[in-house]
Amino acid sequence: MNSSPNSQARAFANLSGTIVLVGAGKMGSAMLDGWLALGLSPRHVAVLEPQPTPEVAALAARGLRLNPPAAAVGEVAAVVVAVKPQVAPEITPALAPFVGAATVVVSIMAGRTLAFLADALPGAALVRAMPNTPAAIGRGITVAVANAGVSDAQRALVDALLSAVGAVEWVADEALMDAVTALSGSGPAYVFLLAETMAKAGAAAGLPPALAATLARATVAGAGELLHRSPLDAATLRQNVTSPGGTTAAALDVLMAKDGLAPLMRRAIAAATARSRELAG
Repeated sequence: MNSSPNSQARAFANLSGTIVLVGAGKMGSAMLDGWLALGLSPRHVAVLEPQPTPEVAALAARGLRLNPPAAAVGEVAAVVVAVKPQVAPEITPALAPFVGAATVVVSIMAGRTLAFLADALPGAALVRAMPNTPAAIGRGITVAVANAGVSDAQRALVDALLSAVGAVEWVADEALMDAVTALSGSGPAYVFLLAETMAKAGAAAGLPPALAATLARATVAGAGELLHRSPLDAATLRQNVTSPGGTTAAALDVLMAKDGLAPLMRRAIAAATARSRELAG
């Protein structure tokens, strides 16, 4: 399920109850900005954040409730937990007063399982989600998994909330979330490292460092946008820009060698997956 802008707007227009956002750091604020851009009224939002940014604090003048007691919030449609996983044991049980019979709880805390959430909030409808940092510009991708308590209507609401910052994919098996974290959750860092190492390699080949950095940045960003817009898969796009015996082919002979990029990336994804499992306990 991926909400269209129209379906998201309808979901927000027909919203009954409040969206409680717990944590308004970079990811929480990106989600809040996405909701408001799609027409969600600040009056339908309560934010629990001990150190709100001036931008979040300013929304109080438009009706957003900042750090209200649970008794003042009324019916809560969804609680979105966007805090660091390290503080989850302290924060999550304290959310119980906000969670009613019709509330769905959405966690974007890395490594925190549905079982962990259920221990803190027994009987709640729960969704575990993993977004990534391009959510800050509305180009993220989020993978989500729900427990059995989530209704179709709640799933549609969660899809609309998550789609406000990019594409959404749903999985039925929570065990996949560790590999999801390794691939898409941590993946932007791999792409940034690619741009960084390309720039350094360009400088080593004789380019002025500033020009090498500009070329690497623009090349990675442009190739990513082409991949986004093209109906072709990555392998076909790669083949289309590789002339036999040319310069690209010479570089790919190195990158696609038995000890090249593919086994290195497999080891990297495996290491991140294993670490995600360790963090989940």
